[in-house]
Amino acid sequence: MGSHRIERINGQIQRELSLLILQKIKDARIRDKNVSITQVKATPDLKSATVYVSVLGDQMEKDSVLDVLNHASSFLRSNLGHTIKLHSVPALTFVMDNSVEYGMHIESILNDIKKDKEIKDDDAENS
Repeated sequence: MGSHRIERINGQIQRELSLLILQKIKDARIRDKNVSITQVKATPDLKSATVYVSVLGDQMEKDSVLDVLNHASSFLRSNLGHTIKLHSVPALTFVMDNSVEYGMHIESILNDIKKDKEIKDDDAENS
């Protein structure tokens, strides 16, 4: 199986899961949260897929959303089977993706460095 096919399937699973979570999951712990599927990595044999999820909120909210999604994984897999035409729909495992928060943290550090440099440049000009 070519890697391009897996990438295409990963993208399709990501799109469909995003819609399913938005439209079909009624659990209050996930309903008002900003949940994003950032990436899907299916195994080459399509037996399982790791779904990376980003949630804005504190750690307790993130854990709660992960619990809901992992508990609903068979429901989501079944619904995926109705929308995606594959011989077998992969088993889904949801994990937290903290890359967005990490990126925001790095950006704030870079902004702080830039501000410090500007202050030092201003002090050097005024001296």
